[in-house]
Amino acid sequence: MMKTWKFLIYLIPATLLLTSCSGKATEETAGQEVQEAGKNTEAASKEDDDAEKETKEPEILHFVDVYQNPYQVEINPNVEKHDYKDDSFVHNGDRLSYEDDSNYTYRLGVDVSEHQGYVDWQALKDSGFEFAFIRLGYRGYGQEGRICLDREFHRNIQNAQAAGFDVGVYFFAQAVNEEEALEEANFVLQNLDGYTLQLPVVYDPESILDDEARTDNVSGEQFTKNTEVFCSAVADAGYDPMIYANMLWEAFELDLEELSEYPLWYADYEPVPQTPYHFRFWQYTNQGQVPGITGNTDLNIEMVPR
Repeated sequence: MMKTWKFLIYLIPATLLLTSCSGKATEETAGQEVQEAGKNTEAASKEDDDAEKETKEPEILHFVDVYQNPYQVEINPNVEKHDYKDDSFVHNGDRLSYEDDSNYTYRLGVDVSEHQGYVDWQALKDSGFEFAFIRLGYRGYGQEGRICLDREFHRNIQNAQAAGFDVGVYFFAQAVNEEEALEEANFVLQNLDGYTLQLPVVYDPESILDDEARTDNVSGEQFTKNTEVFCSAVADAGYDPMIYANMLWEAFELDLEELSEYPLWYADYEPVPQTPYHFRFWQYTNQGQVPGITGNTDLNIEMVPR
């Protein structure tokens, strides 16, 4: 979110000399005045330094979207930044590793929905993947906005956990207000009954790029409110909430400062993450080819503190 910078103007009080009855300043009074003047000068200097910090030019981020369209946005200084090293991300085909950083290690995972069809979770596990985010459901982006359960949800979560995966779930959101966001959260919670999760419940609001959508005219402020309502309901139910977002959503839709208590699952298909903000998971491709899944799938890396 773009912020308005406020410039502070400081008024430095003039030093007034107190005089004796004869019209001349006494030595004691003059000494006090010198001390006070010195204090005022120091205070004014400090205030000027603080004002200079306040009025510094904001830091600007330049980034591209998946179509390579360029954007720029002011970086919010009040949102936590990540400290990952760009040159530690190493691509080897569809596999990504994170190397030579004593602060972090990593593990790889997938996220799937009914679009992947049947998943051989044991084959995925044997090939080195350790976690999964499974779509629980979605709201249609048409005007009706019907909420649906992902047709493969129950089979995916049961088979993934049986194969030893750490599992989280996500909901594809198209809420236009807080009431609908709460409805989405309640739907997720109802369908999680009987399951234990190792990873967060993710709110996934997305733009529909190739069609008209019921959320086309929803403001960033409203999206932020919707996200807060969903995440609060999930947290109140005892689950860990998380937010899915790409750089466009971080820059122009969600107010990350307002949502700072929730971790981020970041989506970006550039060689290194473009975001300056902290994230726990990075969805680094949507065209991964892996054993156990037919066709393309999303692949993710989790940044694990040592």
